Amino acid sequence: MRTLDLRNPAHLLATGFGSGLAPRAPGTVGTLAALALWWPLHFLSIEFYWLVIAVGSIAGIYICGRTARDQGTHDHGSIVWDEFIGMWIALAWIPVSIAWVAAAFVLFRVLDIFKPWPISWFDKNVHGGVGIMIDDVVAGLIALALLRAAAAFI
Repeated sequence: MRTLDLRNPAHLLATGFGSGLAPRAPGTVGTLAALALWWPLHFLSIEFYWLVIAVGSIAGIYICGRTARDQGTHDHGSIVWDEFIGMWIALAWIPVSIAWVAAAFVLFRVLDIFKPWPISWFDKNVHGGVGIMIDDVVAGLIALALLRAAAAFI
């Protein structure tokens, strides 16, 4: 594996500003870092919030794919920009409270780690930058749907 250069903007973003370099559970640490950036994002209008997610997803295809190529790997654990986007998706349209944010965090991480169908299908069948991003986008969408359903019953 080749080394990362955090002076390279693609590497810096792909590693979640270095959060993905945590020696243990880099995906979880990256998801926690995503919460720090989510806080100011949640004040945006919902339309602008989704625009940030769309732009971040499209940019993520490039930055994650580029960083993986530079590392000589498919999807190194240090690449966590996809977790940022997936977590932000999971947090859209939910009540803003510690309990709901914690539920979104746990649900997203469980889906991302265990990759139930259809997440596993995307993870196995889509490659490159799109493949790195898509399983976390789908995990975020499923988490969001489950959280919205739970909110409707509470």
